[in-house]
Amino acid sequence: MAKVTRDDVARLAGTSTAVVSYVINNGPRPVAPATRERVLAAIKELGYRPDRVAQAMASRRTDLIGMIVPDARQPFFAEMAHAVEQAASERGKMVLVGNSDYVEEREVHYLRAFLGMRVSGLILVSHGLNDLAAAEIEAWDARVVLLHERPEAIDDVAVVIDDIGGAQLATRHLLEHGHEYVACLGGTAETPSVGDPVSDHVEGWRRAMQEAGRSTEGRLFEAPYNRYDAYKIGLALLSGPDRPPAIFCSTDDQAFGILRAARELRIDVPGELAVAGFDDVKEAGLTDPPLTTVASDRSAMARSAVDLVLDDSLRVAGSRRERLKVFPSRLVVRQSCGCP
Repeated sequence: MAKVTRDDVARLAGTSTAVVSYVINNGPRPVAPATRERVLAAIKELGYRPDRVAQAMASRRTDLIGMIVPDARQPFFAEMAHAVEQAASERGKMVLVGNSDYVEEREVHYLRAFLGMRVSGLILVSHGLNDLAAAEIEAWDARVVLLHERPEAIDDVAVVIDDIGGAQLATRHLLEHGHEYVACLGGTAETPSVGDPVSDHVEGWRRAMQEAGRSTEGRLFEAPYNRYDAYKIGLALLSGPDRPPAIFCSTDDQAFGILRAARELRIDVPGELAVAGFDDVKEAGLTDPPLTTVASDRSAMARSAVDLVLDDSLRVAGSRRERLKVFPSRLVVRQSCGCP
């Protein structure tokens, strides 16, 4: 049986091979809905399968988007990766995900691998690009969007949320419950002081405390972003003589560790300890008590990141406002803060 070609599809659909290509590749030119339906029907009837390898060689791009996250085991990154995958699927793209484990060498490894696969673009959830990673991106002339990471360079393309404002909302809310002060679980010594979401969460906490006339001295505690290390730190912090009345955690995963430590130490939450997190992952509504936290529209952020990574004209000619998308944050009040 002869191999079905694009010419066969065009003849059956009554159109040109160029239009068939536009339908298959979702562009670069628009196709009338009726024509698109005829082409799709012809593809289905003939059983046509595009040669993706040949397409990639011709266009030097594939239908793939590369995404690098620090740790997909953490709920926030897993949910963000899923949102990006959904948004990419709507654009006819697939997503490859790599975990850097916060190791710069691994990030560069995935960068090289994905760029070698001729991905359409890269979406990076990163601690900030190191010099080697930046050199790789420049050498390949790669299309890159930073997601959940405030850019340092003015020409970077990024999708972020109002991390500082969100942390202020959570801290103010805890203070409004009448607590003398709010402690903060921040990042580690390796957390970048500029651009990283957690450093912005700490800054938001600090501003809210200062607005209320409260000292932050001795009330910021280092912690990795995961629940397991936060649990260990929580055991030490909550069993000590200076147990804080309230804690703002820079991530929900940290808050889960604090809640587990409080339960083990028989500390009532929120009666003896108020807790708030940041991210509003799905699990936040299932903890005991349910976690008060800061939310963002991850689906909208993911769609924006995918649009930016695929939109050449916006990336080249777009204004700073167009290339930096800042999404609002909002407080989700549940019971861990003391609200009924």
